[in-house]
Amino acid sequence: MVKKLALCSLLFANILFASGSEVNVYSQRHYDSDKALFKKFEEKTGIKVNLITAKAEELVSRLSIEGANSPSDILITADIGNLYEAKERDLLQGVSSKVLEKNIPSHLRDEDGKWFAITKRARLFVYNPKTINPAHLDDYFSLTKPEFKGKVITRSSTNAYNKSLLASIIAHNGEEKSLEFVKGLVNNFARDPKGADKDQIRAVASGEADIAIVNSYYLGVMANSGDKVDEEIAKEVKVFFPAQKTTGAHINISGAGITKFAPNKENAIKLIEFLTSEEAQGQLAQGNYEYPVNPKVKPAGIVASWGEFKEDTIPLNEVGKQTRKAVEIATKGNWK
Repeated sequence: MVKKLALCSLLFANILFASGSEVNVYSQRHYDSDKALFKKFEEKTGIKVNLITAKAEELVSRLSIEGANSPSDILITADIGNLYEAKERDLLQGVSSKVLEKNIPSHLRDEDGKWFAITKRARLFVYNPKTINPAHLDDYFSLTKPEFKGKVITRSSTNAYNKSLLASIIAHNGEEKSLEFVKGLVNNFARDPKGADKDQIRAVASGEADIAIVNSYYLGVMANSGDKVDEEIAKEVKVFFPAQKTTGAHINISGAGITKFAPNKENAIKLIEFLTSEEAQGQLAQGNYEYPVNPKVKPAGIVASWGEFKEDTIPLNEVGKQTRKAVEIATKGNWK
């Protein structure tokens, strides 16, 4: 009888140890740099990282359907709009961490502790220096000037990055002025929106257009891709950071939140703390050419070569609040 009780106790302890030695991550991100960091976290802590990747909307929907039965501990997505939606749908829980408060500036984390930035990207201009004088560029509204008619390109307004950019413009300038921006931008398009950010960069280099709105890290990826054509393209174009005299360049993020019913909450907090540490931030910056959120960490060489810039420090929840309105205004202004 004693032996049976001892055996049952041992089995029970093993079950507890197994359930307490893992963390389950739902992630939109698909980068090798992330997988390498998850492996390093496992080696450092003995906590196994179980990863499921899918599109942000699929992961948010899955969390909603699973409810209290969800095995997920962490949701990681790109774009503040996705994080804000997850928070609004009550899929995340607030956590308090002195480590995260130290590692991440306040405008890059939720005031209720429901999401935390782990990387950031600047929404900037890439231009052809042979045809564009950067002295004529200023904030995002400068792309609506008559002199740039037929010269500007960007991807669709339905893209998450453009929705958040427009949402930030609404947050700063109101709906009426933002609609003027959309109409002016559309009026200056060299072509109808199509393709991803890399396609916009390639089009500027080929002469199909002269200036494009893109996320910073795409240019860094192209410059270090190992593809000779893309690497040459990255050398031919130049970077301009908008709104340096006003709000600062729009910043978007990849971020993480602890799910509402996280079965391994403490492990989840440890993983996000690790991802925002100096060690991990350095690897993310070098591996994917994103800007680190930890102020103590410098960006990768190619990214650093573009120079320091003023970033928009508006609390990103204020941007998230305007996402639906951004869709309405883009539609009204005929931004396809």
